[in-house]
Amino acid sequence: MDKAIAVENITVLGATGSIGVSTLDVCARHPERYRLFALTANSSVVELAAQVAQHKPRYAVLRDPQAAAQLVTLLKEQGLHDTEVLSGDEGLNAVASHVEVDTVMAAIVGAAGLAPTMVAVESGKKVLLANKEALVMAGGLFMEAVKKSGSVLLPIDSEHNAIFQCMPSQSQQGQGSHPLAASGIRKILLTGSGGPFRQTPLEQLATVTPDQACAHPNWSMGRKISVDSATMMNKGLEFIEACWLFNAQPEDIEIVIHPQSIIHSMVEYVDGSVLAQLGNPDMRTPIAHALAWPERIASGVASLDIITTATLDFEAPDYQRFPCLELAVQAVKTGKTAMVVLNAANEVAVEAFLNQQIRFTDIPVIIRSVLASAQLVEPSTLAVVQLADQQARDLAQQQVANRACA
Repeated sequence: MDKAIAVENITVLGATGSIGVSTLDVCARHPERYRLFALTANSSVVELAAQVAQHKPRYAVLRDPQAAAQLVTLLKEQGLHDTEVLSGDEGLNAVASHVEVDTVMAAIVGAAGLAPTMVAVESGKKVLLANKEALVMAGGLFMEAVKKSGSVLLPIDSEHNAIFQCMPSQSQQGQGSHPLAASGIRKILLTGSGGPFRQTPLEQLATVTPDQACAHPNWSMGRKISVDSATMMNKGLEFIEACWLFNAQPEDIEIVIHPQSIIHSMVEYVDGSVLAQLGNPDMRTPIAHALAWPERIASGVASLDIITTATLDFEAPDYQRFPCLELAVQAVKTGKTAMVVLNAANEVAVEAFLNQQIRFTDIPVIIRSVLASAQLVEPSTLAVVQLADQQARDLAQQQVANRACA
């Protein structure tokens, strides 16, 4: 007789983004295992309304109160009366910590995702972490909260999920506290595709457009993350995350450019073995892995055709081409609130680039300038982190204004 499977209640923070949509797809394939309890978005009224109509969650949350009011009206017009609409940060925190919620997919992009993700951790939820900023901005505080609450933290970034899968069980269950050496691990190899400008002549980078920067050769992602991939800041943020997630020092991690995005990352052991996790570039694979861990479920992703793939290439990163990557690695080594400042300045600069206020090559220039002028302190509390974040944003906005006027 088959063992009955308890249904998990899932809150998806950032349901209308690419990770959120993929999460809904995987959950819908296993209605006997997962119930979508709450769906959230920032201000995407029409998109969230369509998801509510399909998945019928108990709660829908829009961070923007005006958008939430519009959603209430839209759901009434469609006869969808069983979903309660909440708004603001209070609404996000409520569905992240609700007593009936088992698992929280933390997929809000940017610093806005930090607070509700922390609330989910402090509430002892199983947290599927797709929000980079939680660890980049407040890694020490975040991992301490995981340890204190007994929350289960599972990485969703394809690279971190790959590393997790290649690690032994004691490291998987160590929640970032088990030493790499104790597991016989020599180093972590963090792979990145190199984005759309890996071979673009350097002199042409100053004139690339937002649409060109968002045209990733392998992955379908939101525009902010796509630009981060083009500058390789995305890999820099992942480097920072990996240090916290796997209790690693910067020298324990090597970044490797792998254009095909088939090997998602690797772990090298002291005996010379290198374990790699391979798969098609589809985020439903790490999402399904984390949802069911330590079991496995179907994700809807096609089998990897090794024969068709044929060739796998690897190369070292070029810091002249990808200065943002070097800035991120330096921020880890600097410590204090350098990583908070790095992230805040990057968010402001990327938004300015997408709004065509600055050039693509201005992004690292602004970040470097803000890092040089910001006052770095120990990130002892979330309030300290948030203050450092705001101060860095103010400095970055001034840099943007100066460049826009030039």
